[in-house]
Amino acid sequence: MAYNIPVEATLEVMGGKWKAVILCHLDKGDKRTSELKRLMPGITQKMLTQQLRELEDDGLVKRQIFEQVPPKVVYSLTGYGWSLKPVLDAMCAWGEKHIEQEGQTVEV
Repeated sequence: MAYNIPVEATLEVMGGKWKAVILCHLDKGDKRTSELKRLMPGITQKMLTQQLRELEDDGLVKRQIFEQVPPKVVYSLTGYGWSLKPVLDAMCAWGEKHIEQEGQTVEV
C-alpha cells in the first residue's frame, strides 16, 4: 500500500479503538486472552481475537501456545511491538491531559 504521509502507516497498523489499548496492556507484561478480556470489558471475544490476530500478523504481538490441558495461550509484545512504546506513552500522556481538561476521570 502507498501512503501519502507516514502517520497513515502508523494508523494502518495500530488504528481503531482496541489495538492501542491491547498494546498498552501488553506493555505491562504478558497476558492470556482471558486477562485481556477482563481488562477490556467493552470488547467482545470476537473483536479481541480479531485484533490480536491482526497485531500478530503485523509483527507487533507474539502468540505463545503451551502444550498442556487445557491449552494455554499467552500474548506478548515483540521487539517490533516494543518500538511503539514511545508512541503509546505519548498517547497516554496526552489522554491524561485531555481527561483533566474535560473534567472527567478514568474508570478503573
